[in-house]
Amino acid sequence: MIFRFFIFSSLYIALCAVLMVWQTDVLLGLQYGYASTYPHIRASAHSYIYFAFVCCSTICSYNFHWYLTPAEYSTSERIQWGARHKALQLGLCAAGGLGAVYYGWLLRAHWLPLSGAAVLTFLYSAPKLPQRAFVWLRKIAVGKTLFLTFVWMYVTTLLPVLISDELVNWSTVSFALHRFFLIYAICILFDFRDVEADKQQGIRSLITFLPEKQLFRVYYLSLVLSALGALLLWPVVTPAVIATLLAPVAVTWLLTEKARRNRSDYMYYFVLDGLMMLSALLHLVLYLLADS
Repeated sequence: MIFRFFIFSSLYIALCAVLMVWQTDVLLGLQYGYASTYPHIRASAHSYIYFAFVCCSTICSYNFHWYLTPAEYSTSERIQWGARHKALQLGLCAAGGLGAVYYGWLLRAHWLPLSGAAVLTFLYSAPKLPQRAFVWLRKIAVGKTLFLTFVWMYVTTLLPVLISDELVNWSTVSFALHRFFLIYAICILFDFRDVEADKQQGIRSLITFLPEKQLFRVYYLSLVLSALGALLLWPVVTPAVIATLLAPVAVTWLLTEKARRNRSDYMYYFVLDGLMMLSALLHLVLYLLADS
């Protein structure tokens, strides 16, 4: 019961996002550049402003997305759970939204890059809105998976760099490419599972257009490019860190056939979502062992 609530309420995916941001901070050595704006806040706490913003924004956006998802198109346990807990989803969306506004205000000096993330996040869920102004997006939402992938990479990788004292460099680009292609491969598995539901709702995507064989060529190519992005970091990080980056790529590859056959929500929303933060979790273990 508690485990199901943790997964289906989107608290778990928010934890994934925060851990991924932590890894970005440590791997790229980021120091946030808004310390002088809030001298009353301890320097060690400055990064937690962004952590809190990401956590609240994720809870808000995901509960908004699932609140809009119709239950009649699916037998998914998560969707049916959401249909029974609409008030809870709306409450979590509102609470997350209030937190995002508060912490976003503390980050207001960086309103432009933050706004880009907000717009792309909204565009992913907008086709589910019933208003005519948004329904037409279902016909052109071919890039919805790219929207979601880019938002995850942007918020957990590029945006921390943009609001820090660091400049975008080769390490940032390599790490961003690694993250992007890993998340895109995982999103392809999600969309492959949900292809019939998307068709019934009139939502177009790459998955509804490409034959299965070609789709999984794109999938495996994405995993190869993710591994390449990790290997390009070799001159600037330790082999142990490279291994943590390659681990989720390898596990995703090994789980491919099982994921194609197993449509369980726990396989997707616990295991596959968890693969996005696996390298961060392994990196955290290395970090704690180094400090002990």
